[in-house]
Amino acid sequence: MTQDEAFKVLMMGKNVFLTGAAGSGKTYILNRYIQWLRERGIEPAVTASTGIAATHIGGQTIHAWSGIGIKDELSPYDLDRIEQNEKLVKRFQRTHVLIIDEVSMLSANTLTMVNQSIQAGLQTYEPFGGMQVILCGDFFQLPPVTRGREEVQYAFQSKTWNELSLHTCYLTDQYRQNDTDLLALLNAIREGNVTRPLRALVEKRIGHTVPQDIPHLYTHNVNVDELNTKRLEALSTPSRIFLMKGKGSKKRVEILKKGLLVPEKLTLKVGAVVMFVKNHPQGLYVNGTLGTVTGFTQNPLVKTHSGETIETEPASWQIEDGEKVLAEVTQIPLRLAWAVTVHKSQGLTLDAAYIDLTKTFVGGQGYVALSRVKTFTGLYLEGINDWAYARHPAVAEANERFLAHSTRTQLRLQKTPVERIREVSKEFIFRVGGHDPDPTKPTKKLTVKENISTYEKTKRLLIEGASLDTIAKKREFTPETILSHIEKMLEKGSITKSHLEHVRDCSRLSDAKFASIARAFAKEKTWNLTPVRTTLKNKYSFDELRFARLFLRPWGKE
Repeated sequence: MTQDEAFKVLMMGKNVFLTGAAGSGKTYILNRYIQWLRERGIEPAVTASTGIAATHIGGQTIHAWSGIGIKDELSPYDLDRIEQNEKLVKRFQRTHVLIIDEVSMLSANTLTMVNQSIQAGLQTYEPFGGMQVILCGDFFQLPPVTRGREEVQYAFQSKTWNELSLHTCYLTDQYRQNDTDLLALLNAIREGNVTRPLRALVEKRIGHTVPQDIPHLYTHNVNVDELNTKRLEALSTPSRIFLMKGKGSKKRVEILKKGLLVPEKLTLKVGAVVMFVKNHPQGLYVNGTLGTVTGFTQNPLVKTHSGETIETEPASWQIEDGEKVLAEVTQIPLRLAWAVTVHKSQGLTLDAAYIDLTKTFVGGQGYVALSRVKTFTGLYLEGINDWAYARHPAVAEANERFLAHSTRTQLRLQKTPVERIREVSKEFIFRVGGHDPDPTKPTKKLTVKENISTYEKTKRLLIEGASLDTIAKKREFTPETILSHIEKMLEKGSITKSHLEHVRDCSRLSDAKFASIARAFAKEKTWNLTPVRTTLKNKYSFDELRFARLFLRPWGKE
């Protein structure tokens, strides 16, 4: 399902499970929908399963919002207390849209308790009191935390999940990974079919010389703390200390602090490798941008990997309830980035990373770590164990259902006239007390980059008439990767050979070479490259054969 299709389902007020692989744009769609609601006078409750995830979308934990805290179950006394909690009841009464992000880390029991709390507060048996509920996340990523040897119970295994009658929107486009081999590996982990050749590709990333100043990802905190402390102490430059400031109720400030990637006491030196842990309102940096401290004014000066120097001013994180700020902390939005845990890396996009998966101990850890980088060449491995390729059997089974549900949702949507979608959307907004957007107020632009897939970016340059080498240079990829993009788009039918005429004209493959390769393909009666290369006595590279094959073989519906 495309992002636009998922957005239409949300607009119609349906209960939605928004899912998709890492990098498919789930958070982008949530932010887009939150903005759309606010323009119509609807303030959604924005929550997440963990504090870190909540900071990524500017919300609070679902535990704090729902009043369940850290309880394992709600007793009759707890439910009675919720009924008598005027503040909590008013919060539920004014909430018409509830968003819960990173639902993979929410246990079945916790989802049930959230529902019980809302039902008790509103004194109703209707699931979640009739709110529009949006659950977002990918169950192939990190699972709920369990105690001891307790069996994992995912949110989708709860009775509450079924009571919501969720419309599954499974996003299928990819906006993070640009490498077809890496995408193949990540998809294979999801499918439980990591072949020997794919494992060999992974193992080739072990033992490479690790570039300086790229983040290290570990599965255990002890390794992270050890490396960051060691690297900082090794710098001979003077220290500068930045202390976090907080305001609001002490309890909520402490909750907020625990959920942040930024430390309460931030010690920096010139030469320290750092990572931004928040999106800048004007897009100067994003959560995950890497750089090096080059100096200080009142604030740190950070030179990013793109070469830009940014004076990093303090940023704030808030717990909000509607328009009311319940707690706020302010700190320089940086953390030492020589190392970070896999758990805290969920939600980040990294250009390159050194990853140690030798001590992976739970399904989803390997997938999360490997999906942080954009390409195989950006992956530097210490080692990897079999757990890194693991997925939970219950997740694998549920995923098949989610895909089927999403297909049905998509087909129903495609049969619904555009005018009817608009009518249902308007009815929903008015039903929950909203209004038409104010035409005098300009629509705010999301503070994220244009969210188009890597194939679409290559396609745009093709249509503009760029050569293969030019596209590779502009996109900062190898020509081989661009060839893979073109092959994939030809297979899907999103482009045809007519889009490639200028590429053929400005290629370095002469007519004589092209004719020779064409005869070899015809002789072998196969589109596989190895037998054709053998016939040609290895005179041509695999890339030359792939290039010629673009124009020789039938693609898509040809």
